[in-house]
Amino acid sequence: MRTLQVLTFLAPNMLPVYQFMMDMLSRRLGCEIVLTTGTDYHEVLDADLAFICGLPYVLHTHPHVEPSAIEALVAPVLQGERFQDRPIYFSDVIVHRDSPFRSFADLRGASWAYNEPLSQSGYGITRYHLLKLGEVNGFFGAVIETGFHQKAIRRVCRHEVDASAIDAQVLAVELREHPQLADQLRVIETLGPSTIQPLAAASRLPQSMKQDIRAILSEIHRDPAGREMLDRGFIDRFVPVTDADYDDIRRMLDECERAGYMTLK
Repeated sequence: MRTLQVLTFLAPNMLPVYQFMMDMLSRRLGCEIVLTTGTDYHEVLDADLAFICGLPYVLHTHPHVEPSAIEALVAPVLQGERFQDRPIYFSDVIVHRDSPFRSFADLRGASWAYNEPLSQSGYGITRYHLLKLGEVNGFFGAVIETGFHQKAIRRVCRHEVDASAIDAQVLAVELREHPQLADQLRVIETLGPSTIQPLAAASRLPQSMKQDIRAILSEIHRDPAGREMLDRGFIDRFVPVTDADYDDIRRMLDECERAGYMTLK
């Protein structure tokens, strides 16, 4: 069996979890798996598997054209009642604890940080929220790209930017690993939910292999070491998902496209 090339486009603080998953998958499939960090979403077309945000996933799939280049296999169910035992997540809007902001509405004219423009958690959901509010003519005073959620968190902590929408899972991991940050932040709003980021496979992979990957990763929480590692990511378990599970993100994107509101401002 050939080496499988796997990319992750997700937050660096989850890399140990993804590496553990791929190591287990390698042992169970009996093949070498190489996990690297992606730098351009076009690279997903050359990979065998990819941990990818829901927004670029839907941009790479076409529900009315078969087959798409990639397909969703599994996604995490996060720990906590607000995740409803479903593969969903939220974006928590953070501000500095000492700031005057108490609600999203208070952020009119404020500076806003996002991780990158193809992030559902940092950009897509914020754009959709502003569309629903009718705020498409310049709500923020400044909009700043940081590259990663972790950088946006620290810029809010340093008073360099007023607010940001952070993937709730990434925020939870970051605050656990860097507890000093928790004393500097407040959550003033929650956006979402959105269907959570999938592990997607190249459609060219054999169907039997994709079925095996789904089955193995859907049982990882039953392994003691797997259970411990998933807890590090606040993950209850992984569950099978299909392309249709990401129709919520497609709908948000479609509404923004129809309104001609694609750039945060």
